[in-house]
Amino acid sequence: MAVSHSTVPRSRTEADSTAKTPVASGGATGSSRKSRPGKLSLRLRFRRDRVLLLMTLPAVVLVLLFNYVPILGNVVAFQDYDPYISDNGVVSMLHSPWVGLENFQRIFEDSSFWSAVQNTLVLFFLQLLLFFPVPILLALLINSVVRPRVRAIAQAVLYLPHFFSWVLVISVFQQLLGGAGLLSQLLRQHGYDGLDIMTDPNTFKFLVTAQSVWKDAGWGIIVFLAALASVSPDLYEAAAMDGASRWRRMWHVTLPALRPVIALLLVLRVGDALTVGFEQILLQRDAVGPGAAEVLDTFVWWNGVRNQDFGYAAAAGLIKGVISIGLVLAANKVAHLMGEQGVYKK
Repeated sequence: MAVSHSTVPRSRTEADSTAKTPVASGGATGSSRKSRPGKLSLRLRFRRDRVLLLMTLPAVVLVLLFNYVPILGNVVAFQDYDPYISDNGVVSMLHSPWVGLENFQRIFEDSSFWSAVQNTLVLFFLQLLLFFPVPILLALLINSVVRPRVRAIAQAVLYLPHFFSWVLVISVFQQLLGGAGLLSQLLRQHGYDGLDIMTDPNTFKFLVTAQSVWKDAGWGIIVFLAALASVSPDLYEAAAMDGASRWRRMWHVTLPALRPVIALLLVLRVGDALTVGFEQILLQRDAVGPGAAEVLDTFVWWNGVRNQDFGYAAAAGLIKGVISIGLVLAANKVAHLMGEQGVYKK
């Protein structure tokens, strides 16, 4: 009885192990390939997400047509492009004479190009210092308002100028700061000389920055308010119980919550450094002169559309695009070094 009692379980164990051994050894590779937990094949994922893919297809087609296909037109920068060769733009590109790097050489020798670059960079740094912090401060101010009705009214008042056209915005500033504007009239009534800030080249860059702040600062607070809404009230309560003042709570709770959003928007803003407002500046270019108002966008428009020098303008636009890509990559690298995600992860 002792022998049978000891041998039967052993034989079952050995039988089970021998039965399972071929399956485990022979089918381990195949089973791990076929059924990895949490990973589906491309065909299954396509079947699962086919409705979402069909919904995004029109947007993808539009992006390809209007953002990627026009990149092929950069070949004009290496040609003496003549659009009047044919009614078809593609045929004109194929039959325009090839000049190589001649357009780029002309650009680098053109003093007006470097003047436009200088004006663009000065405007960028002014807007980065004077405009970029304003939406953050407004978001902190609105977030501190307790009454929801007052907060809603403040947001509506701040959002409204974003929907005004630049023609209307410049008209408002003309009525306030122009030679016959409200400020000049008040100064003349009190015995002082009037001011015409709208036509002063020395103050033009500050004027453009002020217009941008008035028009778009309120709209820029939306992202920051959304980030603030995700902060748990328990953090503020815990900080208050620890004796943190209102300033300390903002410094140690609110601003760290905004830090990823600030880093992302800063990277995007640096990448857009060479674009400082085409329509806004073009409308005021003649009032102050190209020496103060010419930026890269208006430089490209003036040479390409007005002077019909399409190859030269395309070369300037291509230089601007390459520099902008480099700025995005550099700013994103700095964001990674600061511990933030930036536009994309490492």
